[in-house]
Amino acid sequence: MAPAAENALEHPPELSGTPAGEGKTKAHTGTVRAMERSDLPIVADLFTRTFRKNNQKTDSQLAGYLETVFFGSPLYTPDVGSLVHLSETSAIDSAILAMPIEYSVHGRPVTARVLCAFMAEGKSGAAGAARLARMLRAARQDFCFSDNASPVSADHWVAGGGLVLPVQSLEWHRTFRPAAAALHMSRRKVKLLGKLPLKGLARAVDRFVRRSRTSFAAAPHDGIRSAPVSPQQFMEQARLMMGRFSVHPVFSKEEFDWLIAAAKLNTSLGELQCCSITNAQGEIIGCYLYFGADGRNAVVMNVFCHERQEAAVVSQLFTDLDNLGYASAQGMAQPFLIQAVLRQRHLIHKHTGYFCLVTRHADLKEAAIGDGFYAGGLASESWSRLLHDF
Repeated sequence: MAPAAENALEHPPELSGTPAGEGKTKAHTGTVRAMERSDLPIVADLFTRTFRKNNQKTDSQLAGYLETVFFGSPLYTPDVGSLVHLSETSAIDSAILAMPIEYSVHGRPVTARVLCAFMAEGKSGAAGAARLARMLRAARQDFCFSDNASPVSADHWVAGGGLVLPVQSLEWHRTFRPAAAALHMSRRKVKLLGKLPLKGLARAVDRFVRRSRTSFAAAPHDGIRSAPVSPQQFMEQARLMMGRFSVHPVFSKEEFDWLIAAAKLNTSLGELQCCSITNAQGEIIGCYLYFGADGRNAVVMNVFCHERQEAAVVSQLFTDLDNLGYASAQGMAQPFLIQAVLRQRHLIHKHTGYFCLVTRHADLKEAAIGDGFYAGGLASESWSRLLHDF
């Protein structure tokens, strides 16, 4: 759930007490129900007031985008979709935006609910938000998760019987061209800088820096090669490599095609691209998918590899992005890759949101605590425009 969600509730709801029932309760307690398409204009306004407090007006495209993301998945049913709470006057005063993603849990299919935003209308929506939160307690859910929860939201997840995963709650950031990376970051914060002709100066500074400090350049492993592949080829390779995890996305063709199409709507991150990595014998050992815009920041969505190939694959990933001229790169930390990532120079980890999950299945919880769990990237909300636009 979006980090700003903690600001939606002046007095955050507790998760203790008797869970609210499905559908209508007593008249004075309001109603929890599945979000409907007719709710979208109201929910879009609520999203804007909650997370974009400086905006006077809701973006005209937001309701349409919410419909695409939260009703468009081939897995969508009301049982795994978004929820709204109606006040005693039948007005929507709080909502949880959620979308389904299919996972394999020890070989059995489970439709996970990815929670993307938790919104409430100030004090008036606090009671409704509490009821929504109780609907998502661990005892009631097969699998719910968020990779972008605020501190307040994370506390609620734990109080409801959930987990916070510390490694997946971090992002790695690798710098290749420090001047260009600093300029890109500054332009995001100060729009006026975008009008100044500073790219040439940044390139000159980076040429000098990279000559004097060669550690900014990524170092490949001998014999390792990579090549662009289609999303379909990436999906086929990823499925084989995910077999090492007891809990992982299914990536059926229908769902994967939808995820790719929805992710490509996030043009602010650049173009969505896929690559395959081979060893000296020509065997495929890894693959990755990322967003990238020329000379800016590459956002790595997913990295997969066969066991004991982590170091070679990570080195080639960074070598590719460096050779393509990116100023920097970032991606979600993953337990199986963290040792290989930590070998990189000019790399830091940042915490921007908590990875939280709830489940009533003990084997899923055990996998999440250990090394048998993979989530993130396309199989999460990382690609969503709700995190970057509107």
